[in-house]
Amino acid sequence: MSVRKIIEAKQIQKIITVKPEDTVKSVAELLAKHKIGAVIVSGDGAIVDGILSERDIVRALGTVGVECLTGRVSDLMTASVIGCRPDDTANSVMEKMTEGRFRHMPVIENNRMIGVISIGDVVKARLAEIEQENSALTGMIANSW
Repeated sequence: MSVRKIIEAKQIQKIITVKPEDTVKSVAELLAKHKIGAVIVSGDGAIVDGILSERDIVRALGTVGVECLTGRVSDLMTASVIGCRPDDTANSVMEKMTEGRFRHMPVIENNRMIGVISIGDVVKARLAEIEQENSALTGMIANSW
């Protein structure tokens, strides 16, 4: 399954972005409010400047303490973001995420962000593919008798 099909099937298509100058506390509140694990950092809402995940915040809390919450997003974000294209496959995205040990990835088309895909989205898509393959094989076996 392609990334494009996965993002088209998502129930929530809105991309939640924050600005580099926002506080870490405001991002933590946003993550909790929307029940998401990461936000894209973007000055203009289309070009990816970075990504900030709940893991990034927890790590900072563990090393720096609560003072990190008053810091800027740009202080904690991952600036070298690995993205994917709409024509990438679920398998290739899963491999990138597993190899890089991250769970969220912006989808980039023509140098603009068109969506965000999570490992949960990818796993859900792969499970649907496997179920379809299973049904097709079961049908083939049933019809061969």
